[in-house]
Amino acid sequence: MSAEDTEQDAPAPGPAPRRRTSGGIVGAVRETVLVVAVALVVSLVVKTFLLQAFFIPSQSMEQTLDIGDRVVVSKLSPGPFDLHRGDVVVFSDPGGWLGQTAPPQRGPVGSVVADALTFVGLLPEDSDDHLIKRVIGLPGDHVVCCDASGRLTVNDTPVDESDYLAKGVAPSETAFDVTVPAGELWVMGDNRAESADSRYNRDKPHGGFVPIDLVVGRAYAVVWPLPHWSWLGTPDDFDSVPGRTGAK
Repeated sequence: MSAEDTEQDAPAPGPAPRRRTSGGIVGAVRETVLVVAVALVVSLVVKTFLLQAFFIPSQSMEQTLDIGDRVVVSKLSPGPFDLHRGDVVVFSDPGGWLGQTAPPQRGPVGSVVADALTFVGLLPEDSDDHLIKRVIGLPGDHVVCCDASGRLTVNDTPVDESDYLAKGVAPSETAFDVTVPAGELWVMGDNRAESADSRYNRDKPHGGFVPIDLVVGRAYAVVWPLPHWSWLGTPDDFDSVPGRTGAK
């Protein structure tokens, strides 16, 4: 038999077998679940160690922050980075600063979803046990209000707070003269007439001061609503104040 005869007698190749799609669907589902899981883990790590969102429930920080604003807080301050006078910080209630607040009304499913999204950092923390104020005094600072010109002084140096104080609001209508203990902060709201801050909690635990250990982090940006988007940097109002410039 010749080579030519052999090629003629060979059976013609049949149609290619159809690919099974079940494996492709399972693979796609597995990949989707993996991507979602990784995204949640990354979000949880970011929330735990780097960033966290918070909701502004009151007018105590106007005109810097309005009711309903969402701010992003860096957890690297205090820690790797120092806190400075003028920083806006979120901290846990030192004890008795906040009254009872009504929990938001959600159904069972809504509560589970909201709790899960908050846990991984995709929704802002509620403000039931957190406050947001501006750092005025660091450990060791002597903070007084007010001098003959009605200005707040830190370490005997007058501070011009016009960059952030609410319009038409005095630095303080309540006189005080305090020295900040080691490991604590003296904090005040920008809307001094509507802020139950260090001045009004001197009969509470810690005497109105905030332990640095209770500080969640420094607020560095307003991210919602979009028309309010802005950076929350450290103002230069305290640059001339002598003494310690940062605290961890």
